[in-house]
Amino acid sequence: MLMIYFFCLFFPVSSGQDKVEQSSEEMTASEGAQVIVGCKYITTDTAPYLFWYQQLPNRSPKFILNKLTFGEGTTEPAFKKRFSATLNSTSKTVPLMIKNVHASDSALYYCALRKHGQTLGTDINHDFR
Repeated sequence: MLMIYFFCLFFPVSSGQDKVEQSSEEMTASEGAQVIVGCKYITTDTAPYLFWYQQLPNRSPKFILNKLTFGEGTTEPAFKKRFSATLNSTSKTVPLMIKNVHASDSALYYCALRKHGQTLGTDINHDFR
């Protein structure tokens, strides 16, 4: 059994009415399972850019992927096989899906929103053991 800990450092970052939120606490999963990390956003922008980043212990954050309201977005090649996200502009969510989870996926994951050159973000710590 692979233990997956979600340490929520719930810091909704906002500018006016724009913000992103992540609010999971703890869950368990078996090695090889699929994990979904939630991210909800609120914005007045009709075409925001949403981003996911991974920060391994003692490392700088790494870009995983971005999603656009119109268009596909991009995924960093190192993450393409197991990491994906779907932007739902109706529910205003962009969950990060990690397939075949490994212990090496233990990291801090950041969801961020970009609007008109401005970036809003929050973070959540995921300890995959």
